[in-house]
Amino acid sequence: MSRQATLRVEISQPKARLDKFLHKKFTDTSRSTFQRLIENGDVQVDGQTTKATHHPRAGEEISIHWPDPEPAEAQPENIPLDILYEDERLLVLNKPSGLVVHPAAGHPQGTLVNALLHHCAGQLSGIGGVARPGIVHRLDKDTSGCLVVAKDDAAHVALSAQFAGRKTTKIYHAITCGQPPKPSATVKAPIGRHPVHRKKMTVRENGREARTEIRVLNSLREAAHLEVTLHTGRTHQIRVHLQHWGCPLLGDPVYGGRPARIFAQNTGYEAPRQMLHAHTLGFTHPATGQPLQVEAPLPADFADALQFLRVESA
Repeated sequence: MSRQATLRVEISQPKARLDKFLHKKFTDTSRSTFQRLIENGDVQVDGQTTKATHHPRAGEEISIHWPDPEPAEAQPENIPLDILYEDERLLVLNKPSGLVVHPAAGHPQGTLVNALLHHCAGQLSGIGGVARPGIVHRLDKDTSGCLVVAKDDAAHVALSAQFAGRKTTKIYHAITCGQPPKPSATVKAPIGRHPVHRKKMTVRENGREARTEIRVLNSLREAAHLEVTLHTGRTHQIRVHLQHWGCPLLGDPVYGGRPARIFAQNTGYEAPRQMLHAHTLGFTHPATGQPLQVEAPLPADFADALQFLRVESA
């Protein structure tokens, strides 16, 4: 079970890092765990995310959220996969919307990891632990498209370094609620965890750097079909940046807000899910050193949405 705690710093700690300070207060939680919680935004100081190197000051209020623990080990399940590319070191698949990437609280089975364990017969990188074998990066449950999986640790390390070093190509297709203010733009707005709604992210001054390049492919009826290129990889980055730009993702139940309600009233269209698709993924193959770029065709529900909105725009 997840738990939360709040404490107020009584005496300034000019020589104590935040992670060490919290470990002394909560000895059942390791210092490395606190470092991970701080990095994930699950520790806030006066309602703001911070770093493990922060020195607690008298009067500050520190809130801590311990997420639900993940399952110990996933089991193989015979779930069909749409493989776009595969060799002995890695594979790239077209993840359908609705498929959770790895087991977690509320989703102990029926995930992509369960399917991969069956497909690869256990030949997956172990770096992600028993709950996330082979998983180098992730997509939201309701996002479809390209996802790369490592079959061994060397491939995992090399691919992870490319993602961390921003040396991959990640291009998405999206449908928005409302027309964007410009035909193209680069959104540079830092993203951090929402100070009140813990499961949401938001644009905030002390958030982590985030950059998204947006180009309108087609204007639709009270909507637009976009090509979106990610230059950083923050949680919910496209969804948050589109909301910040004034045209949230169609079908987004978290960030849609008022524009989504207006869109539904004016068009009569209700999206089956958030209309976001990871169309293109490019990286350097960890074994050959050659560039590899894979594309996932638009899924039927995405194409249907485009067709409906185009027909209605006449």
